[in-house]
Amino acid sequence: MAKKEEFSCEMFSNKYFQLCAAGGATACGSTHTSLTPLDLVKCRLQVDPAKYKSIFRGFSISFAEGGYSNLVRGWAPTFVGYSLQGAFKFAGYEYFKYKFASMVDEESAYIYRTYLYLAAAASAELVADVMLCPFEATKVRIQTTPGYTSQMRTAMPHMLATEGFGVFYKGLVPLWGRQVPYTMMKFSSFEKTVEYLYANVVPKPREQCTKSEQLIVTFTAGYIAGVLCAIVSHPSDTIVSKLNKDPSTSIGAILAEVGPVGVWRGLVARIIMIGTLTGLQWFIYDAFKVYTGMPRPPPAAMPESLRKKGYQG
Repeated sequence: MAKKEEFSCEMFSNKYFQLCAAGGATACGSTHTSLTPLDLVKCRLQVDPAKYKSIFRGFSISFAEGGYSNLVRGWAPTFVGYSLQGAFKFAGYEYFKYKFASMVDEESAYIYRTYLYLAAAASAELVADVMLCPFEATKVRIQTTPGYTSQMRTAMPHMLATEGFGVFYKGLVPLWGRQVPYTMMKFSSFEKTVEYLYANVVPKPREQCTKSEQLIVTFTAGYIAGVLCAIVSHPSDTIVSKLNKDPSTSIGAILAEVGPVGVWRGLVARIIMIGTLTGLQWFIYDAFKVYTGMPRPPPAAMPESLRKKGYQG
């Protein structure tokens, strides 16, 4: 008889959600920070296309102007901001998904599971972005303002003293506009892709897969979700970058300046960045669960009562 697997915590206990937060912080903080050079070039391409023109030219100019240290400008607010965001995003999603599902019966939770994923993701991201916004504003200011300090501990007090506390939340609404659709796509498409892969691609049931095989499925589904996320959220990302560079402007003025084509500038760089980043985030988050001995919920399975009714959804 196979030995029953022992876990470090109970599913949906306080410890479970605390570990989810730690895993989310690890996944998001590490991946966003490692991609700082690509993010820096993407932001500069968005706010000064005349100078940087393309991804490769952006890298070459940025490196020529300050070497490697110039390419990693903004790493500190990136690390702090996205660690906080990741903690609230992943733990919040797990919490809201559990709470929303418990509000309805088992059959409804399965039939309308995509809507539950979307609602849970949006709820979690609204909170997570409040934590991220001050650090995102600082990061973009450091990366896109010529001659500005490269140190977060200097930039944030200076921004506060010269422009007031509101400067840190000037970009909150467009940040929600970027991140909420992104996260809704990130979690719902990931969940549905995992379901599809196990049902149609992986040659054996999930419970028969090794943990390494399961993590490969996790990364694959995460990368696919990341590409979709990048496309959905890119116009808002352009607006956020421009607002944080020049807080005195408005969303309407930015749209009038860049036009319907300009809001898509830098999309290729963002697809590469977000696809890789999202795949790695899901991999690290799931690997963290394995490492800490957490229970890992399987893909949604149809309740037996619906199966007996012949439900085909």
